Amino acid sequence: MDIGFRLRWLREEKKLSQGDIEQRTGLLRCYISRIENGHTIPAVETLTKMARALEMPLYQFLYDGNKPPSSGTTPRDKHLWGETGKDARFLDKLRRSLARMNECDRKLLLRLVEQLPKRRG
Repeated sequence: MDIGFRLRWLREEKKLSQGDIEQRTGLLRCYISRIENGHTIPAVETLTKMARALEMPLYQFLYDGNKPPSSGTTPRDKHLWGETGKDARFLDKLRRSLARMNECDRKLLLRLVEQLPKRRG
């Protein structure tokens, strides 16, 4: 799959400029251009920002068929947990903390979290 081609195609379908994507994502226009022209490969976090800027879920953005699958039952005007506001800041903080942990500590934390519902019930 050519991510750059897909990004340009979706952006043009929605009649957005690279400047519009720049404003919505906070990424530089020259970086967006480098992605669209195949000079760089974006990280998953960058792809997530671009999918949000295009107002579509990441799985639709990455779908490699002729027509992206439908978004299911999630209406576009409702936000998912962790997309905006305080929840998004919490989720970002959690993601950064988990990234700094080593694999052994992550497994230990996951094991602890799995045990919590058993103790409450």
